[in-house]
Amino acid sequence: MITKVRGDILLSGAQAIAHGVAPHDHFNQGLALALRERHPAMAKDFRHYCHQENPKAGHAWLWAGPERVIINLMTQDPAPDNKAHPGKATTHNIIHALKELHRILETESISSIAVPKLATGVGGLEWSEVEPLIESHLGDLKIPVIIYETYEPGVKAAE
Repeated sequence: MITKVRGDILLSGAQAIAHGVAPHDHFNQGLALALRERHPAMAKDFRHYCHQENPKAGHAWLWAGPERVIINLMTQDPAPDNKAHPGKATTHNIIHALKELHRILETESISSIAVPKLATGVGGLEWSEVEPLIESHLGDLKIPVIIYETYEPGVKAAE
């Protein structure tokens, strides 16, 4: 069941937050930066995971902290080198990452998930391209899927 809300995803009551990144991302923009600032261990663990596994775009990686589960969806292509910005998101990468997210939510028994307008900020895609993909791949879940359509800093959404 999908619900669309306005507010600050960082104040979500959902058990998990999923967001888009690139493999080997530095978490220095947008929601990724805000999550890194709140959960520095997550960013450190992500770097370690990337060095160990060298994930490709289209994968997903779960991090479970003491108060929050964060699922990093690799919707963007990796940066060509350490000094460059990651590539843009693609619908191909989003489809594969959403399939992995669906599997993770079911196998890990996650009770609820909050998702931003995935890949529409730094990722560069239009919401009209991404929204139907989220609905198609997550709409049949038996848990609350909360999409934060409008960001309002410091405002707790009515989830």
